Amino acid sequence: MKFRMAIADKARLDEASIKIDNACPLGKWLHGEARGKYGKLVSHADCLAKHAAFHREAGKVAAAINVAQYDKAQQMIGQDTPYAQASTAVSGAIMKLKREAKI
Repeated sequence: MKFRMAIADKARLDEASIKIDNACPLGKWLHGEARGKYGKLVSHADCLAKHAAFHREAGKVAAAINVAQYDKAQQMIGQDTPYAQASTAVSGAIMKLKREAKI
């Protein structure tokens, strides 16, 4: 939604914070409290990796928006794109971590 709004408004995004995986609430939790509680679980490591991959893809979208490549950015957030695949993967990894950690 944030990307679609930025494209529509032709707004700039904070690419630097978007592309790092420890600035959003989930990333702060994964790198902080969750690491201490669940860091030994395979699903925690998987979730960290997939979350980081999602942020790398999101950073690419933000970069396209910031250089006014709005059509390209719109395509990048469509179905069956690396961004969409990374989003789906991190969602699945979160669910797996929740099941394994019983949270």
